[in-house]
Amino acid sequence: MTDNPSTARRAAPAAAARAVLARARTLPPWSLLVAGALTGGLLGGAYGALQTPEYAATSYVIAVPGEDSDPSAALGLAQAYGRVATQLAVLGDAQVWAGVPVGTLRDGVRTATSPDAPMVAVTATSERPDLAADMANAVARALTRHAGDGADATRVELRQFARAVEPTEPSTASAALTGLVGASAGGLLGGLALLVRPRRAADDGGRPAAVPGPALAADAHRQL
Repeated sequence: MTDNPSTARRAAPAAAARAVLARARTLPPWSLLVAGALTGGLLGGAYGALQTPEYAATSYVIAVPGEDSDPSAALGLAQAYGRVATQLAVLGDAQVWAGVPVGTLRDGVRTATSPDAPMVAVTATSERPDLAADMANAVARALTRHAGDGADATRVELRQFARAVEPTEPSTASAALTGLVGASAGGLLGGLALLVRPRRAADDGGRPAAVPGPALAADAHRQL
């Protein structure tokens, strides 16, 4: 009788999978850790090498209270200025000085404030280091301008404390760092796989039958 070719083709992958599984069972346990670490390190290093580097630049503005103003008011207004720095009213003016659309500023500019100091940090990220500095300085300039329009009412003036400078190194992680993180994650996954891997065939075959000792054999003979 001739075997069906289609059945043989379907059985071939299953046989190959069983052969791979049987070979994997014979490997030492530490091989899963090594394989996971190597795979994770290669993937992490490739990601770090292929990703587009980004640069970050930060400009600082400070709220200065007037002569008749409460110093604590400057701290509260600095918190408010940090929230409105990325609003359309401020970014609309900043786009003229930065030379980029409002959407680019909205996606690339972030602000941060301190609960202890009346200061606002304006950080911009871009693929170009010069553009990152220009974006941060443009938003800080627009923010101080808007704060100056209401300085008579708030009695607090917003001044630029430090201009953003062109960064010399990217803010994104390097290939070495991403490779190290990938190797750590791969080693962890390898350890988990080691815990759940199938036991060897020798372990699954069951224990051999116990042979009764001489004392038990003698007792059984007397009972007969």
